[in-house]
Amino acid sequence: MAYLPATKKHLGQHWLRDATSLQAMCDAAQLSPDDYVLEIGPGLGTLTELLVRQARHVQAVEFDEVLARTLPSRMNADNLEVTIKDILSFDFTSLPNDYKLVANIPYYLTSNLIRVISETSNPPSVAVILVQKEVAERVAAEPGDMSILSITAQYYWEVSNGLKVPAELFTPPPKVDSQILIMQRRAVPLFPGTDDKDFFRVVKAGFSQRRKTLLNSLSAGLQLDKAAIKAVCESVDINVGRRAQTLSLDEWHNLYLSLNT
Repeated sequence: MAYLPATKKHLGQHWLRDATSLQAMCDAAQLSPDDYVLEIGPGLGTLTELLVRQARHVQAVEFDEVLARTLPSRMNADNLEVTIKDILSFDFTSLPNDYKLVANIPYYLTSNLIRVISETSNPPSVAVILVQKEVAERVAAEPGDMSILSITAQYYWEVSNGLKVPAELFTPPPKVDSQILIMQRRAVPLFPGTDDKDFFRVVKAGFSQRRKTLLNSLSAGLQLDKAAIKAVCESVDINVGRRAQTLSLDEWHNLYLSLNT
């Protein structure tokens, strides 16, 4: 594919042309000829070329109007649909159920995209996204290194990391390496009967003062006195001297339950 326009730095554009890495993304999504695929930021269409060959239909959402308008003529595929839009304002309910998301996204988009696809009423059955390696590791983190992002992702998805993609395989090369992040939507909720908003209200309170202990952060974030927080934590065997990043999802859920009894 000879077409190589100048990248737009403010859109975080880096063209990936490595065939092995692109196919690894398709493989991670376990694409079949029956699949409806959402691609975000198709850019030059290097990933799109593989998607239209392996899936029934590809809906490509591109914010760059020039790239969006030229993509169909470069693909010559009758199963490709291109939409010019910011993915953060895209209507996911317009897609069929059980669609798959496969995308090489700008780094700056990652956190917001994970939040949006997690909270929509019509999430993909699987999301395979190429992101900054550090972010992929943070999303898949274990207790000790948890964050609101990792808790959000793991609450809604089964998370794993795939192939690492070195920076030199992009044009222009970004400053850091990338990694394929694989998120399989949970078939049943992790904690059935949980009020999602209330659960994350507790989590956000815990992380509201990240460097402080749970006693201080939960007290400030939930506007409860420290004696009440101490009693809640002790009721579920959580030391109030710990910090939010050390808690597991089960422990956050236990806190949520204790606060709602």
